[in-house]
Amino acid sequence: MFNDTITAIATSPGSGAIAVIRLSGKESFNIVKKIFIPKKGTLEFKAYTIRFGTISSDNQIVDEVLISIFKTPNSYTGEDSVEISCHGSLFIQQKILNLLIK
Repeated sequence: MFNDTITAIATSPGSGAIAVIRLSGKESFNIVKKIFIPKKGTLEFKAYTIRFGTISSDNQIVDEVLISIFKTPNSYTGEDSVEISCHGSLFIQQKILNLLIK
């Protein structure tokens, strides 16, 4: 139970310009790798970096996002974690959350 990788919308409910979705746990990087495509270069999970790219599902772009990388033990949760800053639409937030859970 305590080794689970978890995800949740980290911003307050409602729609705004930007929303943050946090993913935390040992599988965080592997999960993000499946849906995030960087605009430049290859995806490396270097601590304390921010990358611009897209979240995709079935070869279709869901949203353009920024991902922030945090490594154990220096993250909000003390675990490897990724924060996805996406557009604030409730539909987009839920779509990305569902892709992370899938």
